[in-house]
Amino acid sequence: MAEHRSDVEAVDALALAYRNLKAEIGKIIVGQDEVVRAVIISLFSNGHSLLVGVPGLAKTLLVSTIAEVLDLDFKRIQFTPDLMPTDITGSEILGEDRHFKFNRGPLFANIVLADEINRTPPKTQAALLEAMQERSVTVSGVRHELPAPFFVLATQNPIEQEGTYPLPEAQLDRFMFNIPLTYPSYEEEIAVVKTTTGQERKQLKNILSAIEIIQFQQLVRKIPIADNVLEYAVQLATRTRPGTPQATSEVNEYISWGAGPRASQYLVLGAKCHAAISGKYSPDKEDVQAIANYVLRHRIVRNYKAEAEGISEEDIISHLM
Repeated sequence: MAEHRSDVEAVDALALAYRNLKAEIGKIIVGQDEVVRAVIISLFSNGHSLLVGVPGLAKTLLVSTIAEVLDLDFKRIQFTPDLMPTDITGSEILGEDRHFKFNRGPLFANIVLADEINRTPPKTQAALLEAMQERSVTVSGVRHELPAPFFVLATQNPIEQEGTYPLPEAQLDRFMFNIPLTYPSYEEEIAVVKTTTGQERKQLKNILSAIEIIQFQQLVRKIPIADNVLEYAVQLATRTRPGTPQATSEVNEYISWGAGPRASQYLVLGAKCHAAISGKYSPDKEDVQAIANYVLRHRIVRNYKAEAEGISEEDIISHLM
């Protein structure tokens, strides 16, 4: 990565890198602009993302395409009901010299695609989520550091689908963003079918290296934020907590559990990155609002009354904003 004379120049380089990434990904992924933007923001913010949608919406293709345009080591783990924790973290094996040595699992990569994470039992889910939090795994009492950058993109089928194990709220909280995928529009589906049923195979270029991504992650943290914007982000998170002085009447009525302090941290980091890729040098309240749904939707738990009346998480977040 070229040395920049100032942080302003570095932010300009980040905005340019985002545009280049988006253009390159767009060669394969038709539409889904909001999804692509959210995934790139979480990458530059050093957070993990959960992609939620029914089968067939190109969740896996999106992740593999992102890995291809980034010069990073990529591994895909297909989660199944019989997958064991050691299948993803690695295990110790007895070598020819009669000594045990650690055989690394697929978690040892820069980008890990955890495909259909809610189809595997909680014990294996917990092994992945521990690695996400600690950026390391412990096998036989020995701690093994994961490579940097380390970025988990997990896909999840809606919990109404058969054979799923819903992630507990404490484990969902490890993900910076919860990104929903919807069906493409009619025009987008026409374009998808045209590009996927022909012979042409588009070649993708590497846009960023591991060192450049780490430097951009450090840059995002250096971006200044005004006190009133930071306070707005924290207020947005604290107002989701029922029974507290900050909670609104709607929150007290429809929410059984609100977002924790990690939501406030991710709202600020996400707003900083959103501002940078938008060509701004400091975030404002609109940047917080732009990423609020991704940060909060999986951190608030609706009660039975909200479900009975058809009040969604997005409805409540929109009301708070």
